[in-house]
Amino acid sequence: MLQGETTKVLTRYHLKNGDNRELKTLRGTIYDLISAIRDPEKPDSLEDLNVVSESGIEVFRMKTGQLMVRIELVPTVPHCNLASIIGLSMRPKLNKCLPEKVKVDIYIKEGTHETANEINKQINDKERISAAMENPNLQRLVNDCIEES
Repeated sequence: MLQGETTKVLTRYHLKNGDNRELKTLRGTIYDLISAIRDPEKPDSLEDLNVVSESGIEVFRMKTGQLMVRIELVPTVPHCNLASIIGLSMRPKLNKCLPEKVKVDIYIKEGTHETANEINKQINDKERISAAMENPNLQRLVNDCIEES
């Protein structure tokens, strides 16, 4: 979603007084959490590589009251074979640190990866995430990425 579309999105959701400040704070917190995650192939953080940015994070409250977070990531190259690992690395960190009622969707920015649609399905499907995280090698790789962050 483009920056200018944020206002359109927020008007579809019920916002209470004080929500704007809360949502901005949560957005900054989420950025702080994921920006320090280490790239699976390099010693650099996702922030250092411009894989994540605060402008690529949207936080809003749905009519049900549930908080919704949408994170957009930009792989370093259009054929990055570890883009799904980057998305998977964000989940345990956010699940550990965010309130239970927050729903998180992670997406590859449109036009930045050759197989973005497939990766988006993989990193946002609970069953696929669960199956991937049962693999000890993937668990180790994800833990290495978030260990020092």
